[in-house]
Amino acid sequence: MHTILPFLLAMVAAVVLLEMWATKLRIAYPVLLVVAGLVVSFIPNLPVVRINPDLIFFIFLPPLLFEASWSISFKEMKKWWRIITSFAFLVVFFTALSVALVTNYYIPGFTIALGFLLGGIVSPPDAVSTGAITKFVKIPRSTATILEGESLLNDASSLIIFRFALVAVGTGQFIWQEAATSFLWMVLGGIAIGLLLGWIFVQMHKRLPTDASSDIALTLIEPYFMYWVAEQLHSSGVLAVVCGGLYMSAQRLLFLNSTSRIRGYSVWESFVFILNGIIFLIIGLELPEIVSGIHAKGIPLRTAIGYGVLVTAVLIAARIISGYAALVATLIFRPTVMPHAASRRRRWLMPALLGWTGMRGVVSLAAALAIPVKLANGELFPHRDLILFITFVAILLTLLVQGLTLPHFIKRSRLFEGIFDEAEEAATRKKMKQGLKQHIYQFLKHKYENELHGHAGLEKFIQQWEERAKATDDSWMNDKTKVIFMEMLESQRAYLVELNKDPNINEEIIRHQLYQIDLEEERLKMI
Repeated sequence: MHTILPFLLAMVAAVVLLEMWATKLRIAYPVLLVVAGLVVSFIPNLPVVRINPDLIFFIFLPPLLFEASWSISFKEMKKWWRIITSFAFLVVFFTALSVALVTNYYIPGFTIALGFLLGGIVSPPDAVSTGAITKFVKIPRSTATILEGESLLNDASSLIIFRFALVAVGTGQFIWQEAATSFLWMVLGGIAIGLLLGWIFVQMHKRLPTDASSDIALTLIEPYFMYWVAEQLHSSGVLAVVCGGLYMSAQRLLFLNSTSRIRGYSVWESFVFILNGIIFLIIGLELPEIVSGIHAKGIPLRTAIGYGVLVTAVLIAARIISGYAALVATLIFRPTVMPHAASRRRRWLMPALLGWTGMRGVVSLAAALAIPVKLANGELFPHRDLILFITFVAILLTLLVQGLTLPHFIKRSRLFEGIFDEAEEAATRKKMKQGLKQHIYQFLKHKYENELHGHAGLEKFIQQWEERAKATDDSWMNDKTKVIFMEMLESQRAYLVELNKDPNINEEIIRHQLYQIDLEEERLKMI
C-alpha cells in the first residue's frame, strides 16, 4: 500500500502535467498519456499496476458514461438518430464481423468466436479521444452530436457482442434463439432499468433534505448503482447508465438547485478527467506485461505487431466503408432525410471524416483486460495475451495515426469551410437575450406592478438591466427584492426551457445561459 499509493498520486500528477503540455502543443492529451505510460513502463523497479478484470468495467465505465449522457444534447440526438443508431449498432456489428473473418483467416488457431470477441473489444471508438482531438478544430454541431451520440450507444452494442462471444469461447457453442432472447432483454431491460432508477433517484433528490454536498455525493453513487443493478439482472449496465443519465439530465432543473449544479459541474469535470487520464496511462503501462505474455506463448513480436496493424487497418476500412454504404443507402431510399450539404464534395468527404474519427481507447482496454485468465473448466483462456496485444496496438495506432492527422485532415480538406454561420449564431444569442429581457419585464410588470411604483431599486433594475452586473453597491437590495429576483430567475429558466423546444435553437447556447443564471442566483445568495 505504501508503495502503490505514491505511485498512484504520481500518476494523477503526471496526468495533469501532460494535459497542460498537450494543450500547449495543441495535440490530444490521450496521445501523450499513452506514450508517457509506454515510456514509464520501461523504468525498472516500478510497481506493477494491475486491476481485477471483474472490476475494470465497474470502476471506469459507469461514471464516464453518466457524465457523457449529462453533457450531450438529447434534442440534437433525436434530430440525428438515424445515423447515430446506424453507427452505434450496425457499424459496430459490421466491424466486429470484419475483424472476426479476417483474424480467423490470417491468425493460426483463431476461431470465429475469438474473432468476434476481439471485434467486440476493438469496434467502439473512444469519445474522449475524439473530443480531445476535435477541440483544436471547429466542427459543426451536427457532426459533434453524431460522434457524441454514437459513443454513448456503441459501447453497449460492442459489449453485448463481447459478452456473447465470451460465452461462445467458454462453452464452444452458440445458440441463436437464446442469443436473440438475451439480446432483447439486455437492450430493453437495460433501458427500462435505467429509466426506472433514474426516476427513483430524481424523487430522492427532490424529497430528501439534501444540500449541494449530498447531491453531488449521490450523483457519484448513482451511475455505479444503475450499472450494478442492471448487470445483476443480466441486462446491459451500459444502456442502464446511459438512459438513466439522459433522463436525469433532462430533469436537472427540477431536482438540483443552482449550488448543486455549479459545484457538481466542477466536481464531475475533475473526476472524469482523472479517470480518463489514469486509464490512458494504464494503457501504456500494461505493454511490457502484455509483451512478456506474447513471448511466453512463443509468438514473435514482429508477427504480433503485424496482426495488430492488420486489425487496425480492418477497423479503419470497415468504418469508412460503412459510412459510404450509409450515404448511398440514404440517397437511394431516404433522400429527403439527407442532411443539407453545400456541395457534392462535402457530402462525399463526410463519410471519410467520420471513418477517420474512430480512435480507440478506454472501453477497448477495459474489455480486453476483463477477459478472464482461465475458462470455467480451468484451462487457460486461448490467445488472451495476443488479444491484449492486438488491442493495445489498435489503440496506439489509431491514437497516433488518426489522432495526430485528423485536425490536419479537417483543415486541409476545408470540409467545413463556410459552414459556420457566425451571424446566425449571433442572431440566436441576440434573440434569446432580447426575449429574456422582454419576458423579465412582463413578469415584473404583471406580478409586482404595485411594488414597481416608488421602489428605487426595482425601477433602477428595470431601466438599467444591461448595467446591473457592473453595480458595486447592493444597498438597494432587501429581503423583498431578493425574493422577487429569485422568482425572476426561476421564470427565466422556465422561459429558456420553453425556448429550447424550438428545433432551430442551439441547446449549447441555452445551457450556457442557464449556467449564467445559476451564477447570478449564487451571487444574490451572497448579498
